[in-house]
Amino acid sequence: MQHFASDNYAGICPEALEALIAANGSGHEPAYGDDSWTQRVCDRLRDLFQTDCEVFFVFNGTAANSLALASLCQSYHSVICHELAHIETDECGGPEFFSNGSKLLTAPGANGKLTPDAIEAVVTRRADIHYPKPKVVTLTQATEVGTVYSVDEVRAIAAIAKRRHLKVHMDGARFANAVAALDVHPSEITWRAGVDVLCFGGTKNGLPVGEAVVFFDRALAEDFAYRLKQAGQLASKMRFISAPWLGLLDHDVWLRNARHANAMARLMEARLADIAGVSIMFPSQSNAVFAQLPAEVARAMRTRGWKFYEFIGAGGCRLMCAWDTQPETVERFAADVRQLCGAA
Repeated sequence: MQHFASDNYAGICPEALEALIAANGSGHEPAYGDDSWTQRVCDRLRDLFQTDCEVFFVFNGTAANSLALASLCQSYHSVICHELAHIETDECGGPEFFSNGSKLLTAPGANGKLTPDAIEAVVTRRADIHYPKPKVVTLTQATEVGTVYSVDEVRAIAAIAKRRHLKVHMDGARFANAVAALDVHPSEITWRAGVDVLCFGGTKNGLPVGEAVVFFDRALAEDFAYRLKQAGQLASKMRFISAPWLGLLDHDVWLRNARHANAMARLMEARLADIAGVSIMFPSQSNAVFAQLPAEVARAMRTRGWKFYEFIGAGGCRLMCAWDTQPETVERFAADVRQLCGAA
């Protein structure tokens, strides 16, 4: 049975699995990222973004964000993020831990997004030596509530960041879904728009494990390899993290997977929107739908075996679609909701 609790529930997409098996059958390879597979994937990502970026691989998104932010901050600095940002709500203090104390400064914003005005308000709140100096602004793309920053929005935020001498980090756990939603070249919402570092998520897009940390400003990557080693994120058999990326990157499978997940979310939104007693909380722009279900209906859906999260912070039920979500599953879920709402 497919579920909607998280896109992490999905398995490995066939293309990524084939690349993993191919890497396993290629014989001995050098360890710690000096293998041919890792070099190929790094070059492919440089081609994808059309720039000479530095690329590193880590096991998961928390490590990617935490170590990337730590490379941009000193312990007396601060990071500006949305109040619902994953680094604030779901990373167990990882960014603060790995930066030796850099404080997260949160700001509100409609639909899960930061705005230039919100960033300006945080930066100008205080400027005395007793307060952690703002150093980085971080964007979650797509956001934690399933919305997407447009190219113009990213550029506007990068502009205020540059004016205030802040670096720009992008938490791209669902970056593929954002690119698919906007239908733009991935460079247009990253380095061309002013992003310095991207954490490019692969696990939610069909990989078995592994995220890419992409430094568009290569100077910021100085000694980053040492951070990975110290944090226990330097894989000895790196090729088994990097090789599956070839399965995603070849023939734009990463985009196909994201487009499908987004399409399933749009289908879910359409099916739930006209059910009496159900309200859609945020525009479904990526692969997430946030729906307010009557409490008794949500309980009954779980009793029927459906798995989904109550979203902490925004409330409601978070329904995540994945690369392998089937239309029939969406239809069955919506039909159960409709039946239960009718009975209620």
